[in-house]
Amino acid sequence: MERLFAHAAETAGITVRVQPHFAAEHSDPDRGRWAWTYHVRIENGTDRAVQLLNRHWIITDGTGRRTEVEGPGVVGEQPVIAPGESFDYVSGCPLPTPWGRMEGSYGMVAADGSRFRVAIPAFDLVSPQARERFH
Repeated sequence: MERLFAHAAETAGITVRVQPHFAAEHSDPDRGRWAWTYHVRIENGTDRAVQLLNRHWIITDGTGRRTEVEGPGVVGEQPVIAPGESFDYVSGCPLPTPWGRMEGSYGMVAADGSRFRVAIPAFDLVSPQARERFH
């Protein structure tokens, strides 16, 4: 399972795995638009249910411009993840540059009402054009 996801971070028994993918079909380099999708899996390795309440993303484009995105849940959901279970979703990110970086955190609440933040691992967004340039 881990090979499907290039990036992972664990906080308080919750593991967040991410795999980005360049979305050529949603990109238009001639107009300064590059797009990625990213698959996230949130695994509950604790002995209590947890609920994802909100997200906080830090998105940095290739010029160093940083954008923060905060909001309730993910993809319109605030999932409850039972012990030993996981929740998967896919979302996307457009950028005005052919490379960038994302990282962040999720706000969670445990079954006992305690609130905590879970790290989302940092991951690079690299288009095929940028990959050729840097390698």
